[in-house]
Amino acid sequence: MQGKTVVATGATSGIGGIAVVELARMGARIVFVARDAERAEATLASLEAAAPGRGHRAHIADLSLVAEARRVGGEIAASEARVDVLINNAGAIFSDRRVTAEGLEITFALNHMAYFTLTKALRDRLIGSAPARVVSTASAAHYGAKLDFDDLQCAHGYSAWRAYNRSKLANILFTRELAKRLAGTGVTVNCLHPGVVASRFGDAAGGWTGRLFPFVKRFGISPAQGADTIVYLASSPEVASVSGEYFAKRKVRTPSRAARDDQTAARLWKDSEAIAS
Repeated sequence: MQGKTVVATGATSGIGGIAVVELARMGARIVFVARDAERAEATLASLEAAAPGRGHRAHIADLSLVAEARRVGGEIAASEARVDVLINNAGAIFSDRRVTAEGLEITFALNHMAYFTLTKALRDRLIGSAPARVVSTASAAHYGAKLDFDDLQCAHGYSAWRAYNRSKLANILFTRELAKRLAGTGVTVNCLHPGVVASRFGDAAGGWTGRLFPFVKRFGISPAQGADTIVYLASSPEVASVSGEYFAKRKVRTPSRAARDDQTAARLWKDSEAIAS
């Protein structure tokens, strides 16, 4: 990772925070997007302590808003000569249905549209930096989920888990479709299940969902263990030519049948482009 620039979201805590520090220790310069300026400063301090003098940089944006994801992606593309790795890791779960100022259900907006919009904004920079990689955090929670294109915003019969599971299915479909579209460019695209991690994830979910997470986390793995496959996919020569796959514990896994549906992936891409335009 010496001399490489890694752009990351969801890097101010949990598995993302561990991953960027580890990649910095391996030689990378980290550029990350954060919603909270105070947390961004703490992450910059951690990066500087781990790998001083690299010029690590933070950008502030609310990635639940497509306009903000587009803006910050444009700023990064304009200010960075190269992007060797993009890590899409920001995500959340919400007990009640919330709608962003742009009219999108927030789980779909943050967990899927942010990945889509930021990657689209950095596409040319990634291709120009090839060999490059896109690594996205999905989840085994996608098993059993199906997308409803008549109700992508979960307006009918909302539940926190249904919205979250669908967003993680969207992550895998996005990965597979993007890998096809970037075939031959030198940019690989993969996603992963980090495991059930005892981190800050879910703490702000609210309602019964938020009350459930402390119990679930008693059986979770550490953030360092959860970050391991992110670091592996971002850096290992073993996966330099692997693209379009879903990983868990550094191994290629078979996602659900719904996640392997090429027609669904293509339609999700089309609908996401319409939302992002």
